Amino acid sequence: MPHYRSIFISDLHLGSKGCQAEALCVFMKEHTSEQLYLVGDIIDGWRLRKKWYWPQSHTNVVRRILTAAKRGTDVTYIIGNHDEFLRGFMKFRLMFGDIAVKNRAVHQGRDGKRYLVVHGDMFDGLMRTDRKWIMHLGDSAYNLLLSLNTKLNAVRRRLGLDYWSLSKTLKSKTKRAMNFIQSFEGHVADYCRRKGFDGAICGHIHVAEQRDIDGIHYRNTGDWVESCTALVEHFDGRWEILHFAPHAAVIRDRIEYGLAEPTPTGLVPAE
Repeated sequence: MPHYRSIFISDLHLGSKGCQAEALCVFMKEHTSEQLYLVGDIIDGWRLRKKWYWPQSHTNVVRRILTAAKRGTDVTYIIGNHDEFLRGFMKFRLMFGDIAVKNRAVHQGRDGKRYLVVHGDMFDGLMRTDRKWIMHLGDSAYNLLLSLNTKLNAVRRRLGLDYWSLSKTLKSKTKRAMNFIQSFEGHVADYCRRKGFDGAICGHIHVAEQRDIDGIHYRNTGDWVESCTALVEHFDGRWEILHFAPHAAVIRDRIEYGLAEPTPTGLVPAE
């Protein structure tokens, strides 16, 4: 019996060093569903164009997804801005095995609501053609922050401390960033209202959230770079945002497979 009716995850950014691939593999092993929506920015084409980076852990994520589809999970891949290169193949009715690839989808919730499932870059003013250079510049700065964050958390892991996101903390304390998030959420709600949707499920801004915006049910999946979050729909119609602890997940998985042994400060390689 699957754990959930539906799971929505976005912004994996496979192909970038910031991707929490090992933790995601553990999450997908421990959380199953009838439907799985990959809500954009699954593969980071922007990063891969600049420098190729694809470790085994990223291949393992792809295998997990394909295995889920093979075992009966209905998997839908929604294209985002970082994997927008796939949009050029949409006219060929693109499929990855049993996985359907779309620009958007409509999810009929157990709660009776109709949800627009879309990555969300269409609601971001910086994605306009004349402003896209700003987005690419910001992406480079963001990846620098993630690089620093990775080194910082390597030290924290050795000290037995929990994962901590530098970029997420800066975002939450910056008024301009908060204004952008609120503007983005408002645009999503306005669009759903005009098009007759009861709500929206999206990603893009790396901020997991679910709330009511003037009668529109706004739900954001978060990301697997900073937050390690997923949106899940229970069989009774309840919605929940799951916050996954990447350090604890990887340690638990390595211990299970005999690759490490528990210690007071984390893990050491097994003999």
